[in-house]
Amino acid sequence: MIWQCGGQRVLLGERTLVMGILNVTPDSFSDGGLYTDPGRAVEHALEMVEAGADIIDVGGESTRPGAEPVPAEEERRRVVPVIRALRRQSDVLISVDSYKAEVARAAVEAGADIVNDISGLGFDEEMPQLLATSGVGLVLMHIKGTPRTMQRNPVYRDVIGEISGYFAERLAKAEEAGISREQVVLDPGIGFGKQLVHNLEILRRLKEFCRLGRPLLVGPSRKSFIGAILDLPPGQRLEGTAAAVALSIAGGADVVRVHDVREMVRVARVADAVVRGLSTTAGA
Repeated sequence: MIWQCGGQRVLLGERTLVMGILNVTPDSFSDGGLYTDPGRAVEHALEMVEAGADIIDVGGESTRPGAEPVPAEEERRRVVPVIRALRRQSDVLISVDSYKAEVARAAVEAGADIVNDISGLGFDEEMPQLLATSGVGLVLMHIKGTPRTMQRNPVYRDVIGEISGYFAERLAKAEEAGISREQVVLDPGIGFGKQLVHNLEILRRLKEFCRLGRPLLVGPSRKSFIGAILDLPPGQRLEGTAAAVALSIAGGADVVRVHDVREMVRVARVADAVVRGLSTTAGA
């Protein structure tokens, strides 16, 4: 399928795309404070590109469970210089991780190709019009609640059915606003208003979301469900992330969002060789 990202038409399905996470925040759950300096942030982004990242996802507000919102002005101050500098130095696809239309607009003007909206167009009524007029790509994610409240005992009767219904409703909303379906990739929102059992069910039944007719993005990297299984802190969840990434690809994911780009590019290459039947330069 085609993913329309502004002036770029990205072909999905031939191999899994890797989205590298660049948090320019002081308080993200795994790497908060590491890349608040714009120069260091761009350097890390270019390192991820060199390691094989297809997309760099720049975020200026932590959306970890319990996180407090950041004013749009401050979020814009964090992300725009990084996006502008990265665009000058690379033609990599750039995503802005924001649910605020004001921030997304500034990011697109600075060179972003994609808006990664954790709210699925639900938190800012101006976001649909921005996406319709700009034509940039949209990651439409499922969330139950807000980052501040989402992990306060989320309950589902049928987690797959409810997320599918949410996607169908939000896709219709997007189309009504003039957003092309080709602009949209769907993200079931691992860890965003889900308990351990819900996250595992999503990964186990990921293929069912393919019925909606749009590509899937999955972001399991270093998430707390991996920590719950392995009893390990975020910095020690590499192997657990690798397992979740490989299973996501087997389940139909076209894009995976990760911190450890070099390692997950390798995981994706092997998973793609099995799932998509890709040729490899390695010996038989």
